[in-house]
Amino acid sequence: MIVDNPNWWRGGVIYQIYPRSFFDSNNDGIGDLPGITGKLEYIASLGVDAVWLSPFFTSPMKDFGYDVSDYCDVDPIFGALSDFDELINKAHSLGLKVIIDQVLNHTSDQHLWFEESRKNHNNPKHDWYVWADAKPDGTAPNNWMSVFGGPAWHWDSRRCQYYLHNFLDSQPDLNFHNPDVVDALMDVLEFWLKRGVDGFRLDTANFFYHDLELKDNPPREEVLEGGIGVRPDNPYAFQLHLYDKSQPENIPFLQRIRALMDRYPNTTTVGEVGCDFSLKTMAEYTQGNDKLHMCYSFDLLTQDASMNHVRTTMETIENALGDGWPCWTIGNHDVNRVASRWSNNQPNTEQAKVFMAMLLTLRGSVCLYQGEELGLAEAELEFEDLVDPYGITFWPEFKGRDGCRTPLPWTNSENGGFSQGKPWLPVSDSHLPQAIQIQQNDKQSVMQAYTDFLFLRKEHPEFIEGDIEFLYNDEKVLVYTRTLNKVKTLIGVNTGEDSISIQLSDYLAKSATAEQLPLPSSLPSGELKGNQLILGKFSIVLASISK
Repeated sequence: MIVDNPNWWRGGVIYQIYPRSFFDSNNDGIGDLPGITGKLEYIASLGVDAVWLSPFFTSPMKDFGYDVSDYCDVDPIFGALSDFDELINKAHSLGLKVIIDQVLNHTSDQHLWFEESRKNHNNPKHDWYVWADAKPDGTAPNNWMSVFGGPAWHWDSRRCQYYLHNFLDSQPDLNFHNPDVVDALMDVLEFWLKRGVDGFRLDTANFFYHDLELKDNPPREEVLEGGIGVRPDNPYAFQLHLYDKSQPENIPFLQRIRALMDRYPNTTTVGEVGCDFSLKTMAEYTQGNDKLHMCYSFDLLTQDASMNHVRTTMETIENALGDGWPCWTIGNHDVNRVASRWSNNQPNTEQAKVFMAMLLTLRGSVCLYQGEELGLAEAELEFEDLVDPYGITFWPEFKGRDGCRTPLPWTNSENGGFSQGKPWLPVSDSHLPQAIQIQQNDKQSVMQAYTDFLFLRKEHPEFIEGDIEFLYNDEKVLVYTRTLNKVKTLIGVNTGEDSISIQLSDYLAKSATAEQLPLPSSLPSGELKGNQLILGKFSIVLASISK
């Protein structure tokens, strides 16, 4: 059973499950809750602390569950509430916590709340969504843009008004300035807490409130990576998003969520922050022990795989964080798989192991996306196979999110053992040789390296709770220490193909000595000779530092 530790999340490792693509138990081509339950032993065997389930709520699935039509029920394609209860019980029996997505910013346009709200101007829910009159010339109320392309306003002929949608026009934004909306959403959270969930991943956690005056966003001077929808082919990136999200009113709402969570011991929250000032917002949202427990941003979900970028990101957040806490991820259901994204589309299994070791030794909690433990690359799909509206809109410059959402390969057989029916997305032929069944029997596999390192990490409390200090970096190499009490461990990672030798005495105190720590054979090891750190192609070194 789970140890009663209220801070289990602090430095915890969370395995993200995309339910549609995890395992299909009834052979209809779509993964489901019983499929997850039946495979929880596999997840527990990896050595993670928790699972995060992407949305499984009732939905028309226009954005594959991120358009909720009933917050308090399970969509029939995934099962029933009783299946969820069984999943919770099984996970807890295996020592796994369960975190579920909560998509609070918006609902589906098929939610009963919206169906009532759009009827007229005087119904009980008339202001549960963000409605606004047209300008005198009939155009939208302001210049705000949708993440998925085009204006963030959609004309509704019933109300003869526009409604706000930061994403699809079938995902109207709730009006958080209405206290009845906030009360209803708090009831939703408590519904799931009473069913035994251990926490929430809050989708678009900085989007909840908007500027009441609907002021125009100013133009952005330079398009940079690092936020939701920030790509040079998307007009959303042309604005500095000062008024459509990250409003000061968000803070009291997050404090109210925290007060609720505090009534349910051992639970946690992790907020997704997609913001022009994401690291500052992460710090603000997690400081003071009265808001979110932790946040993650898109800063490590970009194309920039340089260790310069990693170090800058870490030092920036550390300087602002105070008593706050970050959560880091290098892959999820919204971005190309890291094995492709950070390798210039030339994935390498040994490099994937190095990316993993780096992620698992940074200061903060960690989210791992299903399939990362296999080293899966981005699946290549034909346009005819796409189902993601984001990718269909921006094809071919942006191929959308389907390539990271294809079903998990369990076996090297038809449909990867995922389903006996036709999968909702094709199983990539390139993934079959990396199937779980194959890697479980390979002592040098990426999966074995993940498992070995996750259990090694539990033997090093400094990796979980310790301070971090960066010593050296270039484009491909990062050297840093994690320190807890009197234990100081050095981590050196080389994510590139060129070997490098670093004289540690140039970076450590004069009296310090380094002693190399053994790594499991599944991990590509560099070498320590005296204080000379030798990092070969795609290699890792751990060393104990003493005075």
